[in-house]
Amino acid sequence: MREDVPLAVPPLAPPGQVGELDDLRRAGWVVAEPRWDIYYAVIFAASAAIVEAGPLTAAGRIVASVALAAMIPWYLVLGRPLLRLGSPRWRTEANRRGPAYLAVLVLLFAAAQSQNPNAWFLSFAICPMCFHLTTVRRGMVFVVVFNLVAGGLLVWRTPGLAGSLTAVGIVIFAVAFSRVYTSWMIRVINQSLERAALIEQLESTRAELAAAHHEAGILSERQRLAGEIHDTLAQGFTSIVTLIQAAEAGLSEQATGPRRHLDLALSAARENLAEARTLVTVLSPAALGSGNLGDALRRVTESTGAEADLLAHAEVTGSVRSLPTGTEVILLRVGQEALANVRKHAAARQVTVRLEYGEDVVRLGVADDGAGFDPQAPHSGYGLRSMQDRVQQVGGTVRLTSAPGAGTEVSAEVPG
Repeated sequence: MREDVPLAVPPLAPPGQVGELDDLRRAGWVVAEPRWDIYYAVIFAASAAIVEAGPLTAAGRIVASVALAAMIPWYLVLGRPLLRLGSPRWRTEANRRGPAYLAVLVLLFAAAQSQNPNAWFLSFAICPMCFHLTTVRRGMVFVVVFNLVAGGLLVWRTPGLAGSLTAVGIVIFAVAFSRVYTSWMIRVINQSLERAALIEQLESTRAELAAAHHEAGILSERQRLAGEIHDTLAQGFTSIVTLIQAAEAGLSEQATGPRRHLDLALSAARENLAEARTLVTVLSPAALGSGNLGDALRRVTESTGAEADLLAHAEVTGSVRSLPTGTEVILLRVGQEALANVRKHAAARQVTVRLEYGEDVVRLGVADDGAGFDPQAPHSGYGLRSMQDRVQQVGGTVRLTSAPGAGTEVSAEVPG
């Protein structure tokens, strides 16, 4: 079913439609910054100090110290490089090596936790890595396993109801907090990414709009200069030529001296008149220089058909009349952009360009029988948005009608 919608900036994908793995991959900058290393080092050093300061047997101190010491190279050799990985290797490496890294880390933690329950403070550093090194679901599994191991070891070292209740309470709190905090973090990251994409689009649109305004200003100034030259210099040289010719007609054949000077003046006036007319031609829009808007659109359409090897046809209806040069240039540019899109993206067999002069409006339509697309789907092109920006400069509107497999039609309407 074809959809007829106003041309607008495509919406960004809603957060719910973004894959969890993509969320964590694109959020890699959170743990790729030096601040994460500082955070991890501070938590690890504090937890290790607490463990070492606790009541430990000689054998227990050896086990806890070796386990904690082993976490350092394990993090530097495997953990930190995994955290720094970005697209396109992230999925493969995270799926293959991330769970293995976390599994060994849980075992090392269990060794330290079995000697001193205060090793549980390491969860402030380990739990975030569970989500940054794999998917949210797998990360949650590791968080649950990590806290269950810690809780079980606490019950083993502190038997009785008090130790069991303490372990259960801490496990429930840690798991629930990790889940709620992670969900919130992902939402914040998605919003930040959407805002960044929106800012990028706005900056690009602003740059294009500035370029369009600059181009329109140049065209307007060129047209003004062409008009000024035509109305002043060209007309003045024409008058000079006419006056010299009249003066020559009134001279006798014997007045060779004055006639020679008049001939020189006439030659100079004609040369300067030719230069003035050349300047007027150069300053006028090239595509519109040898005809009206309809003629220019026919030439562009025929050229597109020849270049893209498709059947291209242009037709003009209504009472043809002259429009402001800026309006004609904008409609010509819209037609050129639409035909360029047909040539590059549509895979069409034929395209039709219609220019209709209404009573108080002028409509330009470019329709093809190509592949079409979903106008509501996000896309990265700026050509369609550029059309709307141009047409809005003269108070017009642009509409896009398309659907997959049903071709595309771009219609622009301006006051006229």
